[in-house]
Amino acid sequence: MNLQLKISVFSALLAMSVLPAMAEEAAQATSLKEAIIEGKPTINLKFRYENVQQEGTLDTAEAFTLRSLIGWKTKPFHDVSVTAEVYGVSPLNDDYNDAKKGSPIKSRTKYSTIADPEDYDFHQLYVEWTGIPGSTIKLGRQAMVLDNWRYVGDVRFRQNWQVFNGLSFLNKSLPNTEVALAHYEQVKLINTKIENANIEIANLKYNFTPTTSLVAYGYFIDWNGRAQQAKSNKTFGLRLDGSQKLDDHWKVLYTAEYAKQDDYKDGSKLIDNDYYRVGAGAGYGDWFLRIDQEKLSGNSDNKAFQTPLGTNHLFQGWADQFLVTPNEGIEDTMLIAGGKVKDATIKAEYHLIRSDRNFAKVGGGQGDRYGKELDLGVYYKFTKQISGSLEYANFREDDQYKGARKRDTEKFWLTAIYAF
Repeated sequence: MNLQLKISVFSALLAMSVLPAMAEEAAQATSLKEAIIEGKPTINLKFRYENVQQEGTLDTAEAFTLRSLIGWKTKPFHDVSVTAEVYGVSPLNDDYNDAKKGSPIKSRTKYSTIADPEDYDFHQLYVEWTGIPGSTIKLGRQAMVLDNWRYVGDVRFRQNWQVFNGLSFLNKSLPNTEVALAHYEQVKLINTKIENANIEIANLKYNFTPTTSLVAYGYFIDWNGRAQQAKSNKTFGLRLDGSQKLDDHWKVLYTAEYAKQDDYKDGSKLIDNDYYRVGAGAGYGDWFLRIDQEKLSGNSDNKAFQTPLGTNHLFQGWADQFLVTPNEGIEDTMLIAGGKVKDATIKAEYHLIRSDRNFAKVGGGQGDRYGKELDLGVYYKFTKQISGSLEYANFREDDQYKGARKRDTEKFWLTAIYAF
């Protein structure tokens, strides 16, 4: 997307935003001093214990980490506010491979990976302008989450969140419509490494009802580093997702999504893949049960559909065996259930994970079954500010793939959060 086209798209959407759907104006400060003094604080403390056991030669990993975040958002002054958040991830032990910038300390490589390296930095630091009714423009370091976090997310499950450096535009002035555009030039990954890239994001969401939406999206990723350039790609897709109430107790759930991914700029001409997700289920009161299938295709040139900016921990099981799609692709059939028992929220997932292409014919080994996984989580809110969770993931390998074994893995997390 060239500069002239970027300007044209932003100009058109800025023009749309002045249509009659007027947003309620936020209270404005009368001076710069008032803007600062009457701002809003953010405090977030997250303590986590994580345990990882894997079959093979790696030692069991244990990590005790504390994430501390403090921030301040000024009151708008002439429709301009500033958000500044600093954070620190403090390990309380060193018995794990922290994956720091992809090059962990040599003595830690004997342990399984727990990707929560020590770091102290700005989490978010941006200027926000709300002078156009129904719109928000942010410039600086910021987190971004879209739809189900498949393509764009902040990976907040980890202690170091993923953030972007650049410009974003969000507009909600049109009835039942949300427009999100962004141009980012850097992304800070959960391993604290900063990657340079030209990233263009376009996401248009229309809500047919309060519970059903259709999203059209386009994501363009042009990596800068020599090692990354060949991975540059563009993705276009449509997503229908929602629920329909049948009576006071029952509702039906449904999802249908398709996307196409090809090479972009200096990306490999061999990138040519498809994605789909289809699912349906039912909800009764606070409980639900659904079955879904998701496919990220692999092709004959050993290239697979990738989602490098997404919160991939949420997909193909919580054990994180497939954060990068293997060359042979993935077909994941999953049963998902959840609900509430008093003040506790419970969630369970069971995954049957296969390759899109038989890796016996591609990478050696046998068959096309990567494995199966059971995930369980219990989440409890003790007070308005304090919450906790227990989570467990158990991945079991099926057929063996000689190129990159996905060994039996068990993970356990205990998390406590204070947020203000």
